[in-house]
Amino acid sequence: MGTSATKDRRPLALGLIGMGAIGLDVLGMIRSSLADRITVESVLVRTPRAESGDVPVTHEPERFLAHRFDAVLEGAGHAAVRDHGERILASGADLIVTSVGAFCEDDLYRRCVGAAERSGGRLIIPSAGIGALDTLSAAAVGGLDEVHMIVRKDPSAWYGTRAEGEHDLAALTGPTVIFEGTPREGALLYPQNVNISAAVSLAGLGLDRTHLTIIADPQIDTHVCEVHATGAFGSFSFREDIAVSPTNRKTGQIVAMAVMKTIRQLVNPVVIGA
Repeated sequence: MGTSATKDRRPLALGLIGMGAIGLDVLGMIRSSLADRITVESVLVRTPRAESGDVPVTHEPERFLAHRFDAVLEGAGHAAVRDHGERILASGADLIVTSVGAFCEDDLYRRCVGAAERSGGRLIIPSAGIGALDTLSAAAVGGLDEVHMIVRKDPSAWYGTRAEGEHDLAALTGPTVIFEGTPREGALLYPQNVNISAAVSLAGLGLDRTHLTIIADPQIDTHVCEVHATGAFGSFSFREDIAVSPTNRKTGQIVAMAVMKTIRQLVNPVVIGA
């Protein structure tokens, strides 16, 4: 299946896993501007809830997976990738993954890639919260020497994480490093906050050779992400300062917009930044 819908001009059959901040925003954007090109066939959620307008919502995986999707957007966390990723790809559908930190588990990543290779589906890792992936993945073609990513968020983004037990977040008066290491370690310790570091790693040097610094900073109220890289291409530094999602302090407001850009690329006749 994959994105064959774009060739015969029938609407793309899309499934959503999760109806949190990302899922709701994407659903709204599809309804407002892409309803003629994309149909949301079903949404899988963890617990029973009412249907969202004309979109079927289910908490039963088998009922969800019975649909024939062209593509599925995952926006529900690492467990959703573990539980459903391989099977979705094996069906021939494309899988757009936002919880990229799940692929810190090498076996899961290998199984998903293998399923995609056998079925013709694609595992798609969107730029989502980090806009440097195009440049970084291009630079990786020629060879990278070093990649350093810095994730800086205000202390409220770190409540409910390991940092809350190690630091008095409410009492911080200046920028405080709460993690230094590799994205493999960081994405497992802070899964809701630094999935983008796993995406940067897969685009560049990998999960064990990329350097990650995580900072709690009471002097900002946005999410600041930096990527610095050197290699055969030369060097580049990327910095973004992103407004926080009003419904989830751990997520940047641009994430749903960037995911929607990726979905739109599946049905648009012009593809930019591929």
